[in-house]
Amino acid sequence: MTPFKKKTELIWLESTDSTNAELRRQLDRLDNLSVIATVEQTAGRGQGSHTWYASPGKNLTFSLLLRFPESGPMYLEASDALLLTCVASLSIRSYLEEKGISAGIKWPNDIWVDGRKICGMLIENRLEGSRIKESIIGIGLNINETGWPAELPNPVSLTELTGEQYDIRKELEILSKTIRRRYNQLGSPDGRTALQEEFGKYMFRLDGEQQS
Repeated sequence: MTPFKKKTELIWLESTDSTNAELRRQLDRLDNLSVIATVEQTAGRGQGSHTWYASPGKNLTFSLLLRFPESGPMYLEASDALLLTCVASLSIRSYLEEKGISAGIKWPNDIWVDGRKICGMLIENRLEGSRIKESIIGIGLNINETGWPAELPNPVSLTELTGEQYDIRKELEILSKTIRRRYNQLGSPDGRTALQEEFGKYMFRLDGEQQS
């Protein structure tokens, strides 16, 4: 039996500063696996001080809420945080694979295709003692983008890779189902091992990078 069967709640906004920030503002009313997505994100963030570029209406910019119980198969220690990186990055990789695209995971959680970045993530975990109580996973996935700022060194979009245009709302529905499947793997020791092994298979670092 899978740990979670409820359909994911997808909330679309026309505009917000950051979907991670918006999810935090609505945290008390949201169920597990809720998603907040926006047509326009005015202050999207990446890792560290980086910002995330996305033309309004062309890409997926969304945040996902994962909640974890105080006991049971879905319990996560703070030391298990890498499993959340595995869930998120492998979900994107599986989604792209279904489109015929083979992607790698640049440490810790960027998704690259042939040396170009198609997806970035920002994962924020909320702790209660030594356990992870909740995780907010912000994802920016380049879907229909074709006009890039000159300062971005190596971006790529799904449209540039396939030559097709996509309905971002339909694509989020597809991707959310993939995320649910990966999330459910956390409910068993075998599932967690499989996540870590698959992540290790597709993860790479650029020369000189160190794991933090």
